[in-house]
Amino acid sequence: MQEIKLRTEFIKLGQALKAAGLVENGGCAKDVILNGEVRVNGNTELQRGKKLYDGDIVEFEGEQIRICR
Repeated sequence: MQEIKLRTEFIKLGQALKAAGLVENGGCAKDVILNGEVRVNGNTELQRGKKLYDGDIVEFEGEQIRICR
């Protein structure tokens, strides 16, 4: 499981996918999110701008990202 350290209070879902290297750019992030391929804390998430906070878990293509401080 990868960890993304927060520099601010939150990170947006599309930014987290890019930061983890799971997508190449924002357009790819938008597509996979809108296609229902991304889960946040076990629930399918369709909002690219979803704010992620400390403790949130993102899942995409068998990979997991933990958001932490």
